[in-house]
Amino acid sequence: MKFAAVILAAGGGKRMKGVVKDKTMFILAGKPVLWHSAKAFADSGRVSELIFVVRDARQKKSISDAVSGLAKSSNVKIAFAKGGAERQDSVLNGLRKVGKAFEGVLIHDSARPLLGSENVRRLCDAVEKDGAAVLANRVSDTIKRLPKNRKSLSKCPLEDLERARLWAMQTPQAFKRDEILSAYEYVSANKIAVTDDVGAARLGKIPVSLVENAEPNPKITVPSDIDYLEFLISKRGKVQ
Repeated sequence: MKFAAVILAAGGGKRMKGVVKDKTMFILAGKPVLWHSAKAFADSGRVSELIFVVRDARQKKSISDAVSGLAKSSNVKIAFAKGGAERQDSVLNGLRKVGKAFEGVLIHDSARPLLGSENVRRLCDAVEKDGAAVLANRVSDTIKRLPKNRKSLSKCPLEDLERARLWAMQTPQAFKRDEILSAYEYVSANKIAVTDDVGAARLGKIPVSLVENAEPNPKITVPSDIDYLEFLISKRGKVQ
């Protein structure tokens, strides 16, 4: 199968509290955050086009400059799509940009820089075998759930969830192009809110295989995440 990757970079990063203007371009271990995941896709040998979903022309220029050398050295094509009001709108815009020559697509949040090229290959293999796959990790914490529509956090009757059945979703999330595009078109047409691509896949009745990731693959959400990522990269060795 021929694969493209849709890399989401249009998010506002409100929870960064102004510490970083654009977390996708924040310099992490000498390179922009977004560069690290772009390199993983390029190094995988399975992805031949990267489609960056961006906020505006200024961000597009910054990303283009950051990955131009990577694109030349790996012979990966670079393209851009316009971001939407919500993540799901950005995903749909990115998917519409993926050409019909691509049978498979990986959707990735650019704020997760540590996915690794081997995980990209594992996901592509899983899509070829099963049709859809998501990078995920087992939940180690005990998770409780509030009753539906409960607003108060006082004296709550908490519901127990079976930890052995709980998995935390990561990205990339990978699918057959036509199937996930159809699922997102349905989401858009019916004004349904989904928080990730597996949610859209469920509505499209697409079964998804779990690809377990034993390595940390955190997303930059709050300022303290940057220090944690710096630590993880330092433990893995020098960035090439």
